Amino acid sequence: MTAYDDLTAHIAEYHDLLCILNTLKWDMRTMMPAAGAASRGRQLATLTTLAKSIFVSEETARLLDAAESEVASADSDSYRARALQQIRDAYEIHRRIPSDLVAQMAALGAESEAVWAKSRTENDFPSFKPYLSQMLALNIELAEAIGYEDHPFDALILQFEPGMTSARLQQIFAELKAGVLPLLERIVAVDQPLAIDLWEAEYDLAAQKKLCRELTALIGFDYERGRLDSAPHPFEISFTRDDVRITTRYDANYLPMSLFAALHEAGHGLYEQNIAPELTRTALTTDFLGQYAVGGASYGAHEFSSRLWENQIGRSRGFWRLHFNRLQRHFPEQFAGTDAESFYRAVNRVRPSLIRVEADEVTYNLHIMLRVEIEMALLEGAVSVDELPEIWNAKMQEYLGLTPPDDRRGVLQDVHWSFGGFGNFPTYTIGNIMAAQVLAAAHAQMPDLAAKLADGDYQALLTWLSENIYRHGRAYSPDELLTRVSGEELNTAPLLDYLEHKYSDLYGLR
Repeated sequence: MTAYDDLTAHIAEYHDLLCILNTLKWDMRTMMPAAGAASRGRQLATLTTLAKSIFVSEETARLLDAAESEVASADSDSYRARALQQIRDAYEIHRRIPSDLVAQMAALGAESEAVWAKSRTENDFPSFKPYLSQMLALNIELAEAIGYEDHPFDALILQFEPGMTSARLQQIFAELKAGVLPLLERIVAVDQPLAIDLWEAEYDLAAQKKLCRELTALIGFDYERGRLDSAPHPFEISFTRDDVRITTRYDANYLPMSLFAALHEAGHGLYEQNIAPELTRTALTTDFLGQYAVGGASYGAHEFSSRLWENQIGRSRGFWRLHFNRLQRHFPEQFAGTDAESFYRAVNRVRPSLIRVEADEVTYNLHIMLRVEIEMALLEGAVSVDELPEIWNAKMQEYLGLTPPDDRRGVLQDVHWSFGGFGNFPTYTIGNIMAAQVLAAAHAQMPDLAAKLADGDYQALLTWLSENIYRHGRAYSPDELLTRVSGEELNTAPLLDYLEHKYSDLYGLR
């Protein structure tokens, strides 16, 4: 065996430990009884600390040094070289992070997430507040350990989106505001209530589950290598490309909740299921910083896939022209007397709303901007946890003209802070930008793609995405992937063009 082979075998064992951690997290969010949170936290702390100790061990250093010497001159831009660079970068960062900090965050995360779920249900922010205060303090400590030049947010976003900074984000947000806010103003000026409120009905949960499974299978999610469950906050998690779990959540009076969350998470699942088999259990399917077995180039790159399949495919007029009959088959009474065009307009209606995951495509990124601003203020000490409900409501009024009537629909709506996901929110906006940029490139390279999608052929797009993006796992950065398929790095113009075209047509703005 070569030195590189020895290191690969070592990383494979580390990857296996991360898969066990992922299994415990999946169970915690889907099956575990609420009383199990404390003991699950201790289990996660034990395994997380063990995994870290293996990764930052002298054995890893020895194997990495030997592999770098062997590969350096042979293939400087190969998968092997890129895997070594990822291991080296993560190794140097992990060495700076105290093991007891990692253990504390893992243990607290399990309990905090359980308290968040209960607090959200009961509209009880005070019960969640002490857990959030502790998690914020640990994240500030983590940012200091990782290191940064301009803002602690830069250290934390590194875990999710390497190469992104708060300064670059501010430029991206400014460009989006300049395009989105005038469009939103034009839409609001002509918006009219729908003739029929499609959500004033009851939708059987068992029928919703069947429909979600049908639609996710339709776009290519492989149920031989995956499964669909329910969770308070939908998520996707994978163990290998052959075991990918997605979740959604169901509301008997709001059908879009389950449908579009399922399509969103299936988009994540398609990324994982279509990574090249030879990358399984390697550095190129390992998130070293987050300690997850995940193969996407970054969290933003993963979000590109989910947002593309949820919105640009799943909310398209063509999709519902083809598949509205499925809705009617599962819910004949609820959709009697309506048609595909009415449903398309209903699920794309633009209205400032309280809940991020239910937001339309035009206002969605405004939800992200306000969260990032709040996170940055929390991390720099400009805002305290005690002030969060008030600050949240003020930001909602500023960005969306709405004031949440309660904390359940305000500061408690997202799970991310409960498990320590500070720095994660920008990846949703990055994903939206990438989705438009990648799909534009796909259409440019496949002139018949529009016709195929109109005929319900989603395999053509899935194959193109697999060959150009999914199969590479973490080998390339998001900017490298975008440059390979579109000729340029992350660019807001395609997203703004997409929104302008779609919603000008929908609202007759031309």
